[in-house]
Amino acid sequence: MHMLYNSDSYAVVQIELQADGQVPIVGTAEALTRGGYEIVDKFARKELFIEGALAQTFKEGVEALIESSPSVEEFDAYLERYAGMALQPVVMH
Repeated sequence: MHMLYNSDSYAVVQIELQADGQVPIVGTAEALTRGGYEIVDKFARKELFIEGALAQTFKEGVEALIESSPSVEEFDAYLERYAGMALQPVVMH
């Protein structure tokens, strides 16, 4: 799990899983076969996990956005498009 972004409005965590479902040990050279991104909308208190083709589209959009050196507001606006799909409430354990 890697925290990729954290603002007052959103948090984005990259989650990588091996084929057997175990979380990989950091620093190992084993190939990762699954994973995705968890996007947390802090104000709405909802989260979304994306994987597969949607995760790839998200990653490509983030990479293109980073090339333009976005402000926090611009990056949050990009995340807002995905956060609108969030249905899962954030629950503290």
